[in-house]
Amino acid sequence: MTSNQRVVVIGGGLAGLRLAARLNGAAAVTVLGEESHVPYNRVLLAEVLAGRYAPEVTALPAVGPELRRGVRAVRVDRAERTVHCDDGAALPYDTLVLATGSNAVLPPLRGLFEPEGRDLPDGVHAFRTMDDCLALSAAVRPGVRAVVIGGGLLGVSAARALAARGAQVVLAQQGERLMERQLDADASAMLHAHLTALGVEIHTECRVRGLTVASVPEPHRAADSSQNPAPPAFEERGPGRSPGSRAARGNRRVTGAELADGYRLDADVVVLACGVRPRIGLAQAAGLEIRKGIVVDDQLRTSDPRIHAIGDCAEHAGQVYGLAGPALEQADALAATLTGRPAHYTGTRALTRLTLAADGDRSLDLAAFGETTPRPGDDVVHLADATRRTYRKVVLRGDRLVGGVLLGELSTVGALARTWEGDEPPHDLFHLLTDDGGH
Repeated sequence: MTSNQRVVVIGGGLAGLRLAARLNGAAAVTVLGEESHVPYNRVLLAEVLAGRYAPEVTALPAVGPELRRGVRAVRVDRAERTVHCDDGAALPYDTLVLATGSNAVLPPLRGLFEPEGRDLPDGVHAFRTMDDCLALSAAVRPGVRAVVIGGGLLGVSAARALAARGAQVVLAQQGERLMERQLDADASAMLHAHLTALGVEIHTECRVRGLTVASVPEPHRAADSSQNPAPPAFEERGPGRSPGSRAARGNRRVTGAELADGYRLDADVVVLACGVRPRIGLAQAAGLEIRKGIVVDDQLRTSDPRIHAIGDCAEHAGQVYGLAGPALEQADALAATLTGRPAHYTGTRALTRLTLAADGDRSLDLAAFGETTPRPGDDVVHLADATRRTYRKVVLRGDRLVGGVLLGELSTVGALARTWEGDEPPHDLFHLLTDDGGH
């Protein structure tokens, strides 16, 4: 690759900007970012919603290559090697990188949309982008009744943030326990108790089947519009674009959530935290191979060798990660490949880490990695301290560390994660599990 090579990166998030920074000076790079905001770290959105961080604190470092904000790629012409944008621009490329991220999943709830409609009722929010976060922040005040649908990482973060703002929060989780993909039953129970102490009412094994909505008189709706700004509607919702603008949503406002057992939860605000889905529409329309995400090989190439994919939208070896760590590793591996250095991406062993900040001593840190549920024949080591509210568990398969969960004190997580990632036998497991294990 030379400095004259034209690289177009579609996506101005963490993965796209990391790649652009790595290629700075090695190629002529143009980054297309749909959001008008300064690029930001999505991991910190819960802190913005909780009022702990101002939005500008989440800004990512500036990069040298050209970043075109507020521009959406609408079509890829593979024959002409050109990206067509919604502002009329047509950008030729030698190498195209898709870093289009993911969309929030909108569950099939009765009342969510009108027949033939695509606009959410007032008071219903996804929680994926800065615009989602700012709109939700504007709608929340002390005493507001908020229902969070989804008890995974995103739902737990949103519920904690809303509680910190003084909202009356109910969290509805369809599964048996909170964060069931990352935590075992004991760790999930501790998380449940922590959120309950913060005032969050939690319902597990609880399916929300629909929303109740009411008509809103025009004057009320106009006033609400000024207090709860939201981004415009568009075809395929991408980063920074929520489904349905406030002006376009019509005169419907959410009043509650109906559970499958017939019980109704009153709600002024409903947060949809039901996971994310890789954003693949652009790649699909271009005829690239699609499964769960955009299929890539060990060099992050799609079925078109001049087009690569990284981050939330990419599927490597059947895996779509949807986490910051793998996105950064993919960006680094692709930068090495494009600049002629020998590099292959062979997958990421992802570690989930979350800080549930609160006032006083009510904060809780948690981390999880690998397989936290043992198979038959696995060995399990627990260390728990109810007084200090700490919990540590690791799963051993033979002489290998295959997973673990830590809550409370996380000083040992670095040492444990390095042992797990290195696929080496732990030499002194007790030392790794104690407070000085990472030192």
